[in-house]
Formats: sequence, structure tokens, C-alpha cells
Amino acid sequence: MDILKTSIDWARAELLSNGLFAIFGAMFLVASLLFWSRGETEMAKAFVFPMMIAGVLMLILGGGLFYGTWKSLTGFSTAFADDNARFIGLEVQRIDRTMSQYGSAVFNVIPLLITAAALLIVFMNSPGWRAAFITVIIFLGLIMLIDINANARLERYKADLVSATSSR
Repeated sequence: MDILKTSIDWARAELLSNGLFAIFGAMFLVASLLFWSRGETEMAKAFVFPMMIAGVLMLILGGGLFYGTWKSLTGFSTAFADDNARFIGLEVQRIDRTMSQYGSAVFNVIPLLITAAALLIVFMNSPGWRAAFITVIIFLGLIMLIDINANARLERYKADLVSATSSR
């Protein structure tokens, strides 16, 4: 198995996921603009700022993740050529840290926040609060969607690295 190729393929798939954050951010901003320009009801107008904030946050998140992954990707070849055993060890450590963060944030905290936002929609009657909580649910749901797939890719990537190490 070509470990370097596996690492590069994983990073490229991550770049695609990072791009999805930016695409969803742009979609939030377009939705905000449409609610601002075409919204005639109080409820429609209430979505302008929550959607704008979610869009900006998604763009920042996507851009930051894209930059970090791109920076890692460009260093893979050099790090692997310098000491491939160290490269694999560092990658496995990084994967373990990231997966533990996914374990707490994506699989525990985000579902609880979505549940809380859904419950608050029932009790908050103003359009502003409802729009904010609906936007939070959409925002967090999209983060979960992307991160659950990223976690699955990380699990496969780690298994590939470990199997390549044990076959040596």
C-alpha cells in the first residue's frame, strides 16, 4: 500500500468537505439576501440576520479548515520522505485527537444543542427567536452531516495507516 498516496487522497477528500462548508455558507448568505429583498412577512424578515450570521460563520469555518488541510497536504511529501515511520506515527496521533473531539462534539454536544433549539422553538413565540433557532438547527445539522462523513473517512484512513504499519 502506498501510504503517501493514501494520505494525499484522504486530504483531498477533506478539502472537498471543507469546500462544502463554504458552499453552505454562501447558500446561507444568498438565503439571507433573498429574505431581505423578497420577504414580506415578519417571519421572513426575521431570518435575515440569523442566516447572515450562519453564512459568515460557515464561510469562516470552511476557509479555516480548507487552509489547514491544504497546508498539511503540501507538507505530506516532505514529511513522508524525511521519516515515513514518524510521519505515520504523527498522523495516527493527530487522527486519534481529532476523533476524540468528534466523539464529544459531533456525536454528543451538537445533537443536544439541536434538541434544545427545537424545544425552544415551541416556547418562544416571537419571529426573531424562532428564526434564530430554526437557523441554528439547520446550521448544526449541516455541520453534523459533514463531520460524520469526515469521521468515517478518518476511521478508514487510520485503519489504512495501521495496516500499512503492521504489514512492514
